[in-house]
Amino acid sequence: MEGFGWFTYEIVKRIVEAHPEHDFIFFFDRSFDKKFIFADNVKPVVLYPQARHPVLFKIWFDYSITKALKKYKVDLFFSPDGYLSLKTEVPQIGVIHDLNFEHHPEDLPKSALRYLRKYFPKFANKAKKIITVSEYSKQDICSTYNIDSNKVVVAHNGASDKFTPLPQIEQTNIRKKYTDGKPYFVYVGALHARKNIERMLHGFFKFKEQTGSETKLLIVGESLWKNASYELILKQSNYSDAVLFSGHVKLDELTQIVGAAKALTLVSYFEGFGIPLVEAMRANVPILTSNKTSLPEVAGNAGLCVDPYSIEAITKGMQALDSDDNLRKELIEKGQEQQKKFSWDNSAKIIWEEIVNVGTN
Repeated sequence: MEGFGWFTYEIVKRIVEAHPEHDFIFFFDRSFDKKFIFADNVKPVVLYPQARHPVLFKIWFDYSITKALKKYKVDLFFSPDGYLSLKTEVPQIGVIHDLNFEHHPEDLPKSALRYLRKYFPKFANKAKKIITVSEYSKQDICSTYNIDSNKVVVAHNGASDKFTPLPQIEQTNIRKKYTDGKPYFVYVGALHARKNIERMLHGFFKFKEQTGSETKLLIVGESLWKNASYELILKQSNYSDAVLFSGHVKLDELTQIVGAAKALTLVSYFEGFGIPLVEAMRANVPILTSNKTSLPEVAGNAGLCVDPYSIEAITKGMQALDSDDNLRKELIEKGQEQQKKFSWDNSAKIIWEEIVNVGTN
């Protein structure tokens, strides 16, 4: 799962398990895995059609969801990815993670972009309360959609407790498995345009050219939208053999890959939060990240923040983290403190308070 998926899983699981006195109905648009039915007080309901296209989004939320809310006498509808029904009077809380589509329309297919830009302002106004994952996103939602700041509540993302520092011998074994024993930078996330993969690759190739370092780059994730530009960049470089793609990996494998990395590189030009930053901090892995949007807020003083639009800045950041042991140690120590600010438990409590407030008023 990517960020939205982990948010949904971690928050909803905690809420359901903490409140056996309530009944919860989970709406799915296709057959579901039983691991997502967290307790006996959850009733799973499959609604059709499968909502995987803007036209189907509208049908699913405005008709299928609307009918189901009435049928099951639902008191409140909570949407962890912000899509709401515009046809019901049942109180709703939507989670708007970020508004990248408003600021970087070039990053999305036109059909998805038209839907998001048309309907998310309506969802924001329809919601009784909006949850978001960073102070940056709160300010952005309020200013872009002219929403009262009292309507928007911040509940930060967290990270899995499975991310922990790894013993040196385990790190060595993981490097042997993935990078022939060589140290590596790791990127974790979808290969989406806003993740700035192209400039990260260019920066890495310049880093290799200028330093001759044996450090490699391991990219964990898959493409969200089809993009052949990465392949072209790799073909044009003499250092393409130093870039490795793992695709999606399971959580246990991801904790190993991150824990054995020399540094995490996440230099997106737009993020609502950036969960991999917290994962790296928990694993005692230093961070190279962007100085834009929410990323400085999450990294704090525990990350080396650079201009994501500058390949030269990305290159210099990689050079610093590759060669400066004192810098790495300093960032790791600061990360141990910074990561304490982000907890799924705390965020679930914040969201539950809002659910209770909206549901009883």
